[in-house]
Amino acid sequence: MINFSLPKFRRFSSLIAIGLIITTASVALTQEEEILIPPNNTPVEAIPGLYFADVLVRGRPIFQIGSLPEINATQRAEIINRRIASVLTQSDVVEQVTVKPDNPRQIATLQLNNRVLMTVTQQDAEDFGLEVEDLAQRWAKQLNQALNRPPLAIDVGQRLYETVRQLIQDTINNLPSLVGAIIVIGITWSAATSVRYLAFRWAQRTEGDSSTEILIGRLSYGGVWLLGSVIALGVMGLNFGALLGALGLTSVAIGFSLKDVLSNYISGIILLSARPFKINDQVIIGDFEGTIAQIQLRATTMKTYDGRLVYIPNQEVFQASIINNTASPRRRSSVKVGIDYGEDIDTVKKVIREAIDEIQEVEATPVPDILVCELAASTVNLEIRFWVDSRRSGFLATTSKVAQAVKEALEKADIDMPTDIYTLILREFPTQIQIKSEEG
Repeated sequence: MINFSLPKFRRFSSLIAIGLIITTASVALTQEEEILIPPNNTPVEAIPGLYFADVLVRGRPIFQIGSLPEINATQRAEIINRRIASVLTQSDVVEQVTVKPDNPRQIATLQLNNRVLMTVTQQDAEDFGLEVEDLAQRWAKQLNQALNRPPLAIDVGQRLYETVRQLIQDTINNLPSLVGAIIVIGITWSAATSVRYLAFRWAQRTEGDSSTEILIGRLSYGGVWLLGSVIALGVMGLNFGALLGALGLTSVAIGFSLKDVLSNYISGIILLSARPFKINDQVIIGDFEGTIAQIQLRATTMKTYDGRLVYIPNQEVFQASIINNTASPRRRSSVKVGIDYGEDIDTVKKVIREAIDEIQEVEATPVPDILVCELAASTVNLEIRFWVDSRRSGFLATTSKVAQAVKEALEKADIDMPTDIYTLILREFPTQIQIKSEEG
């Protein structure tokens, strides 16, 4: 095979082989120029694309081709793939791919069913370190093997083999980055655990609130993992610009699909920060009342007074009115009692106060109050207000003890506590009752 450099070829062709080139390469030029020259003749610097792109047969990559000065690799591969697909679609019988060398031009064309599929150029030969004709023969052989449809079992086996081989090859190629990412993940796990422990201990010394300690520990742990994940992805060669763009495109869909989940987590962070209650507090949240057992970022766990566990989403907790019965160590309770209108109220108050003073569970300060709260139809109702332990068990037990002591003290002092008395006035006495009364 005769090798010519491009300047020599131009001088030689202009003086000797003009007619030969026109007659022998007219078909190849008309078809190949469509392949190689972009429609707008854009310079290679202005065309975005890859240096190499895949040539596909029935969706399977066969080999790669490079870019040319007039066209990038992606555009070139798209044109070749379209020609191959067109031949496979329009022809029932697919012939063998043949190589047509053009030694004066130092190129070779690959033809199928009398159609030019592609041109192998001197640039391709330099890219792959072969002669033009040798590279053309290799590509023709690979195309023929791909075009010959094997039996189904063999085709499936070949595809499976190629997939596994490509996976193994990719794994080997990416092994350094994978090992680096695994090392970063291990360091991140160790650092996150240590930071969470240190942050939790620091919160225990400074905050003194279990909810805040949990929040600080979890946020520290999550922050370290977030930083470590970013570094690990960077070691694996992730393009953060592309990642941010993808996140921007999908943020709306993610926001709608995970609205409730994100709302619960954000509400949990706010609750742990605001601290309207803490673990072991006795609270009323909506229709539920009980003791707070656990505060998580997604839900709050409450143990009701009858022993049941209620998991309340933090979004509902955040939006509900919360009554914290144990926010203060003391809580006011009250007992009502009714006395007869004929009793001396001051004497009654003295008897009640002496009975309350004997109960140790009642707080001495603030001093219990005994108030006349209602003048009912048959009784004078008194309300006894006193302060006790805010825990429910102590609150109920002390309130019961005070009610019992007041009743017993009033009975001992012979103070009447009448029931409701109803007076019936009969304006028109029935005749039957009058006759019986007269007969009696």
